[in-house]
Amino acid sequence: MITIRRSADRGHADHGWLNTYHTFSFAGYVDDRHMGFRNLRVINEDRVQPGVGFPTHPHRDMEIISYVLEGALAHRDSMGTGSVIRPGDVQRMSAGTGITHSEFNHSKDEPLHFFQIWILPQREGLTPGYEQKFFSDEEKRGSLRLIASPDGKDGSVTINQDARLYATLLDPGQEIVHHLPAAHHAWVQVARGKVLVNGHLLEAGDGAAVSNEELLRLVGKEASELLVFELP
Repeated sequence: MITIRRSADRGHADHGWLNTYHTFSFAGYVDDRHMGFRNLRVINEDRVQPGVGFPTHPHRDMEIISYVLEGALAHRDSMGTGSVIRPGDVQRMSAGTGITHSEFNHSKDEPLHFFQIWILPQREGLTPGYEQKFFSDEEKRGSLRLIASPDGKDGSVTINQDARLYATLLDPGQEIVHHLPAAHHAWVQVARGKVLVNGHLLEAGDGAAVSNEELLRLVGKEASELLVFELP
């Protein structure tokens, strides 16, 4: 069964400095029908204007992943981490018992476009942690590149949950067939382009919940970038 979440149906807020879309309920956007999927709680697609960002704010008991599509995300946190996340980078921050952090677009002229993803941890009260790794376009082109997993397999960042996140770039006509483990589900989020997901056409911003399917068949209809979550 595949349930499609269209881009235009997402929660939306335009604050001027921030144009944001919420796949699931977040902040002032509350929809009891869309509170998350399995242990996937948040997919926010954020566009941040030059020279502004999110001032220091707290998190706890959440696995937070940032995936940058355009621009550069400057990060600072209470663990002493200072970093810049650019396209190809994947940042994982385990909020655990509590952290504070800020995220800014320090560019004077380039916009920032990124996904922020929240996954519920296996248990509360974990020690906060940070990890950042780079994955090239070549690794993702025409294949599912594992970028986050519970065991850091294949050089992926490590998350405290039995969930796996893949990224891929598809050219027109390219096809990927991914067999899902028994009793597992998937969420497909299209970042750019158009793609067929088990025969259903998804466009940029669209997502799809996949349950009771043995495999995912992904076919690029135009140059596309997408994220695939494998969830118990």
